[in-house]
Amino acid sequence: MNRRISLLAVWLVLAAPVVAAPAWAQAPAPEAATTEQVEPQHLSVRLEPQQVRIGDPFVYEVVITHPKDHRYELKVPQETGDFEFLDQTRQRQDGPDSATTTFRVRMSAFALGSVTVPALPFDVATPEGPKAFTVPGRAVDVTSTLPPDADGQGADLFDYKPPEEVPIRSWRLVLTVLGVLAAALLAWVLFRWWRNRPTHEVVVPVLPLDVRTRKALDALKAEDLPSRGRVKDFYFRLSEIVRGYLGERYGFEALECTSSELMASLRRMSTPGLPEDKLMRFVSESDMVKYARADSSADACRDALAFGYSLIDTTYVPPPPPQAPDNAAAPRVQ
Repeated sequence: MNRRISLLAVWLVLAAPVVAAPAWAQAPAPEAATTEQVEPQHLSVRLEPQQVRIGDPFVYEVVITHPKDHRYELKVPQETGDFEFLDQTRQRQDGPDSATTTFRVRMSAFALGSVTVPALPFDVATPEGPKAFTVPGRAVDVTSTLPPDADGQGADLFDYKPPEEVPIRSWRLVLTVLGVLAAALLAWVLFRWWRNRPTHEVVVPVLPLDVRTRKALDALKAEDLPSRGRVKDFYFRLSEIVRGYLGERYGFEALECTSSELMASLRRMSTPGLPEDKLMRFVSESDMVKYARADSSADACRDALAFGYSLIDTTYVPPPPPQAPDNAAAPRVQ
């Protein structure tokens, strides 16, 4: 009995793989998903230029005309072989019934002869879902950088050579360069000196008060404003000259004072020789002409100008001359 049980157990172990095998063996292997290809309405491919030198860039232009609801995007190939992709541009122009997308791919080739440009794959977005499109490769003629008669002339590509000393047959070039550098340095030094040079301000000595006042009266007299019908302007000018003189002579703001303030300020000061009555009469006449539009004769204008001169003669006191310092050396008597 025990022997039968053992044989049954061995048979079940051996039969188990045979029974289980169909469960996984019959499962179909998943197929690789492929993207549906789409064809554009029109395709134009152009190489510019058709013949290029090795290493020089050229343009691979692809113009695709397609429905307006399709969008084409270039996928740069991972393996470019003997070509190097430099950059790309994309430009789309929509028309009434279709759209045109232009791709310009800049690349360069590094193999001589007729070389085929790699196929360009495109991702296409459509209302039905993503699709794909591939532009087959085009041949481009790649030439060498050597001239056509290189073999006859013995020209060939050479490796880099180490630096060599070049003998100078003449020192003229060196001297010219040194002269230019010296001139530039001198110009820079002169420019810095000119910017930082010491400036000397010319101080014009101020004329004494009496001289400046007489010059102003002489200028007013030379204009002869009363004879030209400008009596009011004459009294305005003369009043400013007289007030300016009195203010500087006695040290107060005479030009900003009214007539009453002017006389009150002068009465509070020590003003020896000041003809107060004549000054009061001059101030009153000036105010009448300036503000009350009173008329004044030519003789009155002449007398008013003469009063300005006489005021200087009776009131101006020249300042004392500067005193020499006490420790100044006395002149030596022979």
